[in-house]
Amino acid sequence: MKQLLRPPRLAPGARVAVVAPSGPVPEERLQAGIDVLRGWDLDPMVMPHVLGRHDTLGYLAGTDAERAADLQNAWCDPAVAAVLCARGGYGAQRMVDLLDWDAMRAAGPKVLAGFSDITVLHQAFATRLGLVTLYGPAAAGVDFLKNARAQDHLRATLFDPESVRTVTAVPPGGGVLVPGRARGVTLGGCLSLLASDLGTPHTHAGAGGGLLLIEDVGESPYRLDRYLTQLLRSGRLDGVAGIVLGSWESCGPYEEVRAVLADRLGGLGVPVVEEFGFGHCEGALTLPLGARAELDAAAGTLTFDEPALS
Repeated sequence: MKQLLRPPRLAPGARVAVVAPSGPVPEERLQAGIDVLRGWDLDPMVMPHVLGRHDTLGYLAGTDAERAADLQNAWCDPAVAAVLCARGGYGAQRMVDLLDWDAMRAAGPKVLAGFSDITVLHQAFATRLGLVTLYGPAAAGVDFLKNARAQDHLRATLFDPESVRTVTAVPPGGGVLVPGRARGVTLGGCLSLLASDLGTPHTHAGAGGGLLLIEDVGESPYRLDRYLTQLLRSGRLDGVAGIVLGSWESCGPYEEVRAVLADRLGGLGVPVVEEFGFGHCEGALTLPLGARAELDAAAGTLTFDEPALS
């Protein structure tokens, strides 16, 4: 895998667009997120359908066409320096094929940030636009709004990425499932979405030579086993250099989850670090995808060759 193009970092006063490519967003949480962004001296712009809701499918923030238009219009606006996803949920898979990749490529590189269901977009932006993206807290996410660490780490990544070039597992988490060091380009996201995205036009061809970052929420151990087994059987993990495991919130007792992770990943012969502190967890870290880094499992560190943003 090769290092992708790094978008420019943000400067004070930068305009950022907030979009909802997946689920609907409660107005009070959106407003709280906007207040945080304004406190960072950013100029947030809320796209028209962020507070929308599909007429019959209430788990979607508007129709597929509306959500796709919001994302594309935000990305193609020359005044917008970054596109921040308000939340995850479900729905990115339904709208991603409606995007005009030629138009978005012509708009030039900029920042995309989000997590969970946004995994689908992270993969598409990597394969279609060749861009580094940020797997980090959602702008209207509950954990982000209530946690200073999550806010501070995202802000540092956006404005001063040199200061977070080395990311360290958040205490008291962090452990070694398989010891060792590895180098590669980061990829990944939410495990269930990576499995669901297999065979689609925008997914990575494979994790060969990469550092795979995975986490999930609300999936029982046998379902995690199913997703990992699907990735293994499909060849998706062939040649992976190392694995970084994030949070497994509401996936059952961690000892049961850990047993699945060890069973499915321990035999790959690559370093695996666990409980790294990203994903669906309190104080979630922001991790660049598409950037070359070194994983030190024993130290619980991920050190990027260059800052995430240029």
